[in-house]
Amino acid sequence: MLNIALFGPPGAGKGTQSEFLIKKYKLFYISTGNLLRKELKEETKLGLEAKSIIEAGGLVSDEIIVQIIEKTIKNNPEANGFLFDGFPRTYVQAYILEGLMIKLDTSLNSLISIEVPEEESVKRLLDRGKTSGRSDDNELVIRNRLKEYSDKTLPVLKYYKDKGIYTKIDGLKPISEVTIGLEEIIEEELSKNLLNIVMFGYPGSGRSSQAMKLAQKYNLEYVSTGKMLEEEIEKETKIGKRINALYDEGKLVPDEIVVELIENKIANTKHSNGFIFKGFPRTFVQSYIFDGIMKKHRLNITKIFEIKVPTLELLKRLDQRRVTDGTKPYDSTTEKIIQRLQQHEKVAVPVIKRYKKSHSVVKIDGTDTFDKVFEKICTDIETGVKNLR
Repeated sequence: MLNIALFGPPGAGKGTQSEFLIKKYKLFYISTGNLLRKELKEETKLGLEAKSIIEAGGLVSDEIIVQIIEKTIKNNPEANGFLFDGFPRTYVQAYILEGLMIKLDTSLNSLISIEVPEEESVKRLLDRGKTSGRSDDNELVIRNRLKEYSDKTLPVLKYYKDKGIYTKIDGLKPISEVTIGLEEIIEEELSKNLLNIVMFGYPGSGRSSQAMKLAQKYNLEYVSTGKMLEEEIEKETKIGKRINALYDEGKLVPDEIVVELIENKIANTKHSNGFIFKGFPRTFVQSYIFDGIMKKHRLNITKIFEIKVPTLELLKRLDQRRVTDGTKPYDSTTEKIIQRLQQHEKVAVPVIKRYKKSHSVVKIDGTDTFDKVFEKICTDIETGVKNLR
């Protein structure tokens, strides 16, 4: 999702550029003034509440404004993202927007400020006043508006400068050049949008094979905890030797080792379009660890898939796998296979239930052929993920 805040003093040309951005990138335009007027006109609960405040001579509170914005975002899930105009207007509202974005599991990608000197803004607005008929297009009102914009906006700009997502554009350039500058900024942001997939499914569901093929198709880094542990052992690294010692003692590999390997994988991955995680998070505790890792590296979960296969079919597949090169230690007997499936249900199902509360977990029927299952997953990715590259 692409979320942009467009700033600029009165007369900077935000209206013209907003129309272009909305059309080109299929963004939903959020102007607090427009949204408030819509709520008032439709006499919604929030609109009536705002109306009573306005009629009493008061200012509509941030509490009402943020509820209107949240409602608007939730009511437009088909949008590629949102273009904020006039919000956040104050330093406090910047924090409010940050909290709202976290709640909605997204973030503001960039604040772009079209910067124009005060005298140029005055000149443009006075010229506009000759034909607009607007009573506020006179010099005294214009300078007051510009002063208010500057007083309120500077702290907001500093907030986003500190976050590292502030970019300015010279608004004195011709309209076409300003447009090109906006395009360059947004295209760079889109290139940062990674496709991060979590793959769930019982042993025998085909999750590993599907994950590896998806990684190849979409240029994703395949992150399999089992594979990483095996690689450390094969390379006889310091971690690998520690893992071997744990295996010899019949102990499980602790989370701190797994976390270190995953973090190294993320940090050292270059030129991929994202990550596909298989085998992690495996437990309820690991799901919290995983969320922390993603947050630390400023990554968002794009898709969560759960490949569903009936238990009898899983038993059949795993029994057949034991005589192939792809056999696993727990494939050696039917009893071990059943124990493995039971263990998976005990630890992994609660993880999936947790993510269903915060994300959309897509169930995929895994009983079809490998290619058809793969096609279903790809179709969901390509229809549900905006700006996929």
